[in-house]
Amino acid sequence: MTAALSPDLALALSLVIKMAFAACFVVAASVITERSGVIVGAMVAALPVSSAPAYILLAIDHGGAFIAASAVTSLVANALMTIYCAAYVLAAQRHGLMASIATAIVAWILTWLVISRREWGFIDAIALNAVISALVIPLMSLFRHASMFAPKRRWYDVPLRAGLVAALVLAVMLVSGRAGPALTGLLAGLPIGFSCLILILHPRVGGRATAAVVAGAQFGVLGYTAALVAVHLTAVPFGATVALSFAFVICVGWNLLLLFWRQGKFARTG
Repeated sequence: MTAALSPDLALALSLVIKMAFAACFVVAASVITERSGVIVGAMVAALPVSSAPAYILLAIDHGGAFIAASAVTSLVANALMTIYCAAYVLAAQRHGLMASIATAIVAWILTWLVISRREWGFIDAIALNAVISALVIPLMSLFRHASMFAPKRRWYDVPLRAGLVAALVLAVMLVSGRAGPALTGLLAGLPIGFSCLILILHPRVGGRATAAVVAGAQFGVLGYTAALVAVHLTAVPFGATVALSFAFVICVGWNLLLLFWRQGKFARTG
């Protein structure tokens, strides 16, 4: 029988895993985007970089009922992330990095202040995502195409990007640990993955190209929404491991289908 981890060790392990996972994923996504273009970058960016390690850690310590309930909270956070991305895409058409990401954060906070006033059930969370996606995705389709120049690569690019992502994750986690419940809830839903990707790509490939990646990723985020629905429905009857494995297949499969469809469509019209 293995001894349970102490709370402090478990917290430290969780922080290290989140920092490492986020750094590796975002750096890989930025490199793939620069080398492969907007279409491939958008599909990679849509994968659940922030929530995947969190759910794995939750599955270790909690049962299926807890995972199912957490999926409902994630569905609400997913709707907030869509608003964040849409605000950035619109702002990046005319403004620089800091103004664009500040606009996205303000839009996200204002939406959170409205949404957090009520308790969200499973059906309510699905309806919220459906309404926001129906409004945002057609708008984002107008900004999915942009030319991307190849930035000059330097030897310190990858370590610098990894350090940036890890530092941002660490800062958010430390502030969350010392804040009150309201601020902790706010920071817990912050779209770290997209924020880091924007901070890396915007100065290197330009605002409109980065906005095209973020806009295109919203189609891929639909797969993540479906994965969360699957987690909620399957975690209790089949267990957390089966539910998360099913969610992983949905996310990856959906993005691969979108990638093949878009590349095929581009080849036919090119």
